[in-house]
Amino acid sequence: MTTELLAPAGDLQSAYAALYWGADAIYLGLKSFSARATATNFDENELDEICAYAHHLGKKVYVAINTVVLQNELHELVKNLDVCAKCRVDAVILQDLGVAHLIKTQYAELEMHASTQMAVHNAHGAKYLKNLGFSRVVLARELNLQQINEIASIEGLETEVFIHGALCFSYSGLCQFSALEHGKSANRGKCLYPCRAYFEQNGRKFHPFSMKDLALEGDISKIKAISLKIEGRKKSALYVAAVTDYYRQILDGKKPNTFKADNIRQIFSRPWCKFLFEGKTKDVVDPDFVGHRGLEVGKIENVKNGFLTITPSHIVSRYDGLQIDVNGLQKPFGFSVQNLFQKGKKVLHAEPFVQTKIELAKPYPKLEKGFTVYLASSSEVKGAYDFEKPKPKEFRNKIPVSVSACVFKDHLTAQSGDTIFSLNGRFEAAENADKVYDAFYKSFHKTGDTPFELDNLKVENPKNLFVPASIINELRRGLYESIKPCFKKGVPSPLPTPLKNLKTGWIIKIDNLDLTNLLDLSKFEEIIYLIDEAPDLKALENLPKEKLRICLPAVCENPEKFEKIISTLTSSGYKKWEVSNYWGLEMLDTSSLDVSFSPFLYMANSQAMLQAKDMGASRVCFCVEDTLDNIKALSSLSFLKTSLIVYQDAPLFTSAVCIRKNSCATCNKKPLWISLQKDGKTYRALCKNCKTMLFSETPLSIASIAKEVNASYYQMDFCYRPYTPEDVLQISNRLMRFEDTQKTTTCNLLKQNI
Repeated sequence: MTTELLAPAGDLQSAYAALYWGADAIYLGLKSFSARATATNFDENELDEICAYAHHLGKKVYVAINTVVLQNELHELVKNLDVCAKCRVDAVILQDLGVAHLIKTQYAELEMHASTQMAVHNAHGAKYLKNLGFSRVVLARELNLQQINEIASIEGLETEVFIHGALCFSYSGLCQFSALEHGKSANRGKCLYPCRAYFEQNGRKFHPFSMKDLALEGDISKIKAISLKIEGRKKSALYVAAVTDYYRQILDGKKPNTFKADNIRQIFSRPWCKFLFEGKTKDVVDPDFVGHRGLEVGKIENVKNGFLTITPSHIVSRYDGLQIDVNGLQKPFGFSVQNLFQKGKKVLHAEPFVQTKIELAKPYPKLEKGFTVYLASSSEVKGAYDFEKPKPKEFRNKIPVSVSACVFKDHLTAQSGDTIFSLNGRFEAAENADKVYDAFYKSFHKTGDTPFELDNLKVENPKNLFVPASIINELRRGLYESIKPCFKKGVPSPLPTPLKNLKTGWIIKIDNLDLTNLLDLSKFEEIIYLIDEAPDLKALENLPKEKLRICLPAVCENPEKFEKIISTLTSSGYKKWEVSNYWGLEMLDTSSLDVSFSPFLYMANSQAMLQAKDMGASRVCFCVEDTLDNIKALSSLSFLKTSLIVYQDAPLFTSAVCIRKNSCATCNKKPLWISLQKDGKTYRALCKNCKTMLFSETPLSIASIAKEVNASYYQMDFCYRPYTPEDVLQISNRLMRFEDTQKTTTCNLLKQNI
């Protein structure tokens, strides 16, 4: 199959630009349930128009319904799926298992693509989702070329890979930073991007988590994936056109065009990188500045009397935008060029490689010789990417109808399905009966603004009577106006009978078995042990096997190591397991094992819980970033065992990027804690095994309100942070009395929405 170039469309203009400049497919969001909620997005009429137009061109449209859905939003979700079916979208990109359940049970015509929010980062996760019914997986951005091509070789599964655009510091779907700290969830499309903010460490202010942009350029020829994806649903149509054009030419066998790459940088660009495509590297963060930089065009040679002097490497024109990196400023200093001088003369366009004086906009910061100057906006580039688009309402998805018309001496009838329309009249013999049929055929093909198109026409005129064209047209209009389009309308699937008389108990989750040393384990129904690639299997023997549940981590770069661990433990009689990502479900036999789901599989609605039940889950855990109202609504109708986390050092994000200062070659990969401050709060970053996890200094604790939730189990977590057995004993005793510990937060629990 040919490789698909997939471009973003945040609005209708961007969609037309993408299709004109060479995209084979576009992806977009609707007004709700889009991971880019602040993009313009599409209403039903716009979606119908762009789908009809794209299909006319032989191209595809994918709709991203890729957020976590709350219980009270299920009816709105169903409406969106109805619209997708009606508009004949080519696939739905999704994160929430509730969306998957509804598509699998009610919308068989819709293909499912696994969003990058599902954090598919190894072949095991991809295979599981394939068997679950997904036709394509959008891979996590953190993979290298070998890992990408391994997954792309899975037979019967399409893979989609990001090749250009903004990067998140965290694995998508494993970031709770914006949600837990600011009440705006990335998993709900409302991320405030706190990772790009200033942090302070030992007096230094910098951006340790602000990523450069991804740009694989000519390396895309090495990728065996079926679809190459450009990020940018919040970008302009100009940006979409320029990036699509750039990669279209590369896909068509041409070398990367430096001129076109420079155009992209002038429209919008952070510094470019290849992320982890070629292997582990730390050169992926831009710690000093955030936001759009532009195309580097020179260094300041002099600043005097309100003018700066540079020798530009690129043409600079009046009204272009320039930006300058200034130490101490979070963002570059920018201004619009008003006056330029070359060789003592005022010019409209400064030619390259000629010393140029440029008037500065006032006020301006202290600028020094050697500061980098960027061309951040170019009038020339703005006019370089025009695109064609159809007339409004020129393209619409039409419903095919079959019509039977009958001619009698005193009336006419036209029927489509169960709809019949009649007209009275007096009709005489025709001189040429074939012309009468031609008139019917010509008339009924004129469907105009109706939602119909004629698929088949049958005309019965046994007495060869003549019917005037005006009467036939009246018959056609009457029939088409009488037909009531019947579109599929889904409903949330009915739920099983809620579980009754459940005994509520306590669960403790740990990543260090020594933390149980002082506990009375008879007080706990279950002990969850979060393992890594080298768990303490010998120490497991000191704990009651019937109470132990082994938890697999969310990220797994070496599945073969976990295969050995799983085999050893299951053969030794450990039957209880917990998964935090889909790769774990591929490795575990849910038919013979007791498998629960961690919060990272996001159970925020009853349809997701139904799907989890179908997947063999024995228990699910409510989302840490959820609200109390939503959790209470779910727990009241729970047909599946549930757990509620009442205490946890919640990971704000999990990243494949390490922020240690040492080089990777000399790193011992042992745990290292780094303290950071932002907005008066302290955060702790854990660097371990080439990854970074971020935590607030303040743990989550909701013990005092936990009884409001009818959960099967209450859960306390003591993972990641360096607790002592004494800490665990003291905190657990308070929690089991439903008392919160000091200096804790309830995060979103008491908010109305996220």
